[in-house]
Amino acid sequence: MTRSDVLLSLRGLHKSYGATRALRGVDLELRAGEVLALVGENGAGKSTLVKILTGVEPLEQGCISLQGAAQQFANAQDARAAGILAVHQETVMFQELSVAENIFAGRHPMRGPIVDWSAMHARARSALADVGARFASTTLVKDLGLAEQHLVEIARALSQKALVVILDEPTAALSQAEIRDFYGIVRRLRAQGVGVIFITHKFDEIFALADRYLVLRDGAAVGSGAMADTTEQELLRLMAGRAVEQIYPQIDGAPGERVLSVRSLSHPTEFRDLQFDLRRGEILGFYGLIGSGRSEAMRAIMGLNPRATGDFRVLGKRFDARRPGAAIAAKIAYVPEERQRQGGILSFSVQANISLADLARCANGPWLSALKESALCRRMVERLRIRTPSPHTPLAGLSGGNQQKVVLAKWLALDPRVLILDEPTKGIDVGAKQAVYALIAEMVQQGLAVILVSSELPEVMHLAHRVIVMRRGRQVAEFARAGMQAEAIVAAASGLGPRQGGAAGAV
Repeated sequence: MTRSDVLLSLRGLHKSYGATRALRGVDLELRAGEVLALVGENGAGKSTLVKILTGVEPLEQGCISLQGAAQQFANAQDARAAGILAVHQETVMFQELSVAENIFAGRHPMRGPIVDWSAMHARARSALADVGARFASTTLVKDLGLAEQHLVEIARALSQKALVVILDEPTAALSQAEIRDFYGIVRRLRAQGVGVIFITHKFDEIFALADRYLVLRDGAAVGSGAMADTTEQELLRLMAGRAVEQIYPQIDGAPGERVLSVRSLSHPTEFRDLQFDLRRGEILGFYGLIGSGRSEAMRAIMGLNPRATGDFRVLGKRFDARRPGAAIAAKIAYVPEERQRQGGILSFSVQANISLADLARCANGPWLSALKESALCRRMVERLRIRTPSPHTPLAGLSGGNQQKVVLAKWLALDPRVLILDEPTKGIDVGAKQAVYALIAEMVQQGLAVILVSSELPEVMHLAHRVIVMRRGRQVAEFARAGMQAEAIVAAASGLGPRQGGAAGAV
């Protein structure tokens, strides 16, 4: 790469948070019209690098050059003005405003003292056409799906003539069809000469889209090169600092007595007539395409969907699933798909999040005991090997994988009988996934009953004793571990195959 080819150059970037060194002398180069995959385990320094590039965090040491000119960003507005924009996994938009208003938020075209609405919508339509969007500029953002909201953010970046677009886990919550559309958007950005930094934990996406890669580990750059010259195993070795031979743990043992019984679980619009049993020491997988009703059914069991009806029993004793308190009293725990919005409180400390579900255990009479809360936090941090600078660090300051562990710790502190995990490894890297899988295996061996909802087919096939497949709110097939075949499970989920599967047969 010659110097004239380089669009963005980072040299010797350092950043520390107290005693924690988040970045240690990182170098990075990006060409115009190139997709660079930035990979690494959670906590490797990717998020810190993005925050510095987008002006959210100040640069401690090192230099940033854009088109050969040195840059110093005092805030996010400076970074945007220079042409660096980020599209994050969690979209931040004005839900009640139109697409055009979101694209031009804070920089509306004006005609004298008033907004030039005609010009704004015309320019918004042009930006939407550039990303292949099929919705109108007048559409309210709240009426768009997650994939369409990502399109709006990318259109906003293009409307600002972005030189560099950072895509941070943009496909974590997208369906396969939406992901294919997203591939086309990235290729369109590349064709327009935009430099793209692509952050993802999905290796199929890296090899499908990226031209080069940069691997971070413990805040340092440990490997880079052309995608054509590397392999998945080599990237895993660089990320982990060791060969990753086995991602999924061996889960032995036969399920025991029936713990949870669900009969005639129905909802007027989301699912109908679901029924299943869950046994001690068993992992029951739920698989289906987005919109199949899996997550909605899990929320109903937890008492978060009061319009749902059915018969719910734990160890033969019925409980009222219209109230979350009844589910918690029955020793059912629920780790939701959206850990940042529903699983934890980002501004609260790690300690406060862990004690949140069981404040009574941490109380002395009517008062919260700091000693009891601290002891609970210390025990769960050690048990789940949560990496945090301090128990008092805000949850927002942890990596995605460690945030997920904190949400798990909050519920495990209750000593539940049933644990419902909805997309437990969404948006976390392979190393963090291994840690979560190992934790699940440990819990199951101790007799916990687990429901695993996942969009990742290898995950449910390797971990679950049985897999229930849902489609359009109905339970269409069940597969036992001995008879699981990926093609049959996908066919059942998509409605393309017979309603049968493996040793367990049809439901």
